[in-house]
Amino acid sequence: MSKLNVEQVKAESQGLRGPLPSDLESADAFLSEAGKVLIKFHGSYEQTNRDKRGAAAKEYIFMVRSKLPGGRLTAQQYLAHDDIATRYGNGTLRITTRQGIQFHGVVKGHLRDTIRDLNHALVTTFGACGDVVRNVMCCPAPSDDPQRVVVQQIADALSAATLPRTKAYHQIWVDGEAIVADEDDPLYGTTYLPRKFKAAIAFAGDNCMDIFTNDAGLIALFDDDGTLAGFNVVAGGGMGVTHNKEATFARLADVVGFVAPEHAVDVITAIVTVHRDFGDRTNRKHARLKYVLEEWGIEKFREELRARVPFTIEPPRPMPAFVVHDHLGWNRQGPDLWSIGIPVDSGRIGDVGDERLRTGIRAVVQQFGTDVQLTAQQNILLSGIRTADREAVEAVLEAHQVVTVGQISGVRRNSLACPALPTCGLAISEAERVLPRVMADIDQALDQVGLPGLPIVFRMTGCPNGCARPYVAEVALVGRSLDKYLLYLGGDVAGTRLARPFLDLVPIGRVAATLTPLLAAFRDDRREGEGFGDFCDRLGFDALKGLVAAATDAQPVG
Repeated sequence: MSKLNVEQVKAESQGLRGPLPSDLESADAFLSEAGKVLIKFHGSYEQTNRDKRGAAAKEYIFMVRSKLPGGRLTAQQYLAHDDIATRYGNGTLRITTRQGIQFHGVVKGHLRDTIRDLNHALVTTFGACGDVVRNVMCCPAPSDDPQRVVVQQIADALSAATLPRTKAYHQIWVDGEAIVADEDDPLYGTTYLPRKFKAAIAFAGDNCMDIFTNDAGLIALFDDDGTLAGFNVVAGGGMGVTHNKEATFARLADVVGFVAPEHAVDVITAIVTVHRDFGDRTNRKHARLKYVLEEWGIEKFREELRARVPFTIEPPRPMPAFVVHDHLGWNRQGPDLWSIGIPVDSGRIGDVGDERLRTGIRAVVQQFGTDVQLTAQQNILLSGIRTADREAVEAVLEAHQVVTVGQISGVRRNSLACPALPTCGLAISEAERVLPRVMADIDQALDQVGLPGLPIVFRMTGCPNGCARPYVAEVALVGRSLDKYLLYLGGDVAGTRLARPFLDLVPIGRVAATLTPLLAAFRDDRREGEGFGDFCDRLGFDALKGLVAAATDAQPVG
């Protein structure tokens, strides 16, 4: 079969409908080729169980992703997700690195029920995938602070402003009504965007959003009296790379300018139109906004953006240096109110062995009516807990043997992984399923060199597309071939410097041994306040490779 023309499929889809209605009625377990493209806009991917490849028949399954601006859910919405995971999914929930929730293992016959049940809980999957603005991220820290309330409101407004206008979603999944004509979509037109578009909002000084990895973003700045002064605007970030293609690369966003609060939504939608009009529609590997910024330069981009808005875009304002708050553990939310942040390995909420994480979280949400916030680090926050209930919440978690932040190492606390195998069709190597093994090996290496508990930002992906944002980590593994990875080093804790490829085709069983001489050198030669990524960047890769080579030569053979 010839390669599918995605632009043609979008143009001929009648507002993202195409063959989806008939595909869903078909007895086949899979979708048509055009249906596979279009269902992404509705928040789902067709996948196969790659553990069962080679069987007489492929096992077709679907991933369904909910779209949650700022990662926020009410107690009722979280419980609806949990119910759906049992009823239609594989019994787990997975927090994404963009503050959504994914269901895995949904069969085609349950797609409508899954999406309809989410809709009844006032949650949508529309635009969670596809060539549109994806889930709008925002710092999830629960607080009664008016600063955080207003920024979340802007995230909600931006999400609403960038939702496609077609009626197809409700007609196909919810209402089942006959297809009727749509009005023109002023933002997306008939072919939508050249590729996906990621947007986020951060607070100055806190980069828990990895703001510079987004196509566009806002950084909230406040006056001395706490009033929202406005936003520094960033554009042109992105993580996706293709192995052996130098024309593809990770890029950090540029700081474009500053806008008043009332112009925040409009400036991001204007950036979306630049991507719409100038993104590459002939090569999807070159279709992200980052390539427009890279090829134009920041001044040409600013000029084009200013021509598209009726308000002033000022020069960027000074910002404090970024750190990253993961919001784990107990944090005060307001008078007599607390939140507790619970670490979730790779974002996978399930019951495994003695740790009944999924059941424990459900018990707390049901018993105490807590709202839920999801973090960009794939963790979960339970909020609205009264001071008098703190011990009772801890007792519920302990009864389910839920691991809390005080029980995990620094590197595990700072780790991310994509799902990879067996569901993702793009995965070359394992990620989520082998992350615990890799963490154990690295923790052992840290103990060996006398740095137990050292916090290292570690990311792992099964392919180079960068879903777990590996290219801003201090240490990252990117799938290269079966059980072998491209090792990246040199990003920083704050997510403001790109890591670089260090060694290729590193076997998974050799990762910790490769890092050990570098960790030992870091122990001996680090400077005050220097992180491991900073040390690697300062020392230089030639020196680091010399340390690895010397350690390898010193090991006995056989």
